[in-house]
Amino acid sequence: MKRALVVVAVAMAVAFAAGIVVQTQTQTVPGPVILKGAPMGGVKFVHKTHEPVKCDTCHHASKPEMPAKAANQKCTDCHTKAVKAPMKTKTQAAFHDALAKTGLCVTCHMEKNKAGGKAPLKCNECHKKENV
Repeated sequence: MKRALVVVAVAMAVAFAAGIVVQTQTQTVPGPVILKGAPMGGVKFVHKTHEPVKCDTCHHASKPEMPAKAANQKCTDCHTKAVKAPMKTKTQAAFHDALAKTGLCVTCHMEKNKAGGKAPLKCNECHKKENV
């Protein structure tokens, strides 16, 4: 979780230094989306379930090597199954490491559970074949 917070803090600092306005969470919360492409099945991501997590936790600031075309655009607009230059992070790595032991989703779920919450930690609790 600390690493994710550092990454977010650095991204926000870079955005501020470059004069980029990072959109704040003043918009309405979007409906569920299906994150497709994983061999185990897609992940149904329900935005409301993840409140009060700020949008820019996942939808990070625009990067010079791949400027954002819209605020809060889809992860797969930049992060693809196989890395395509100039990107360095494929889709899976944008969410968690190869063994799903750390990463944006898993680390946050573990932190929530340590604090007494109940977030899924098993692969098949998020990845479902019916989510296509």
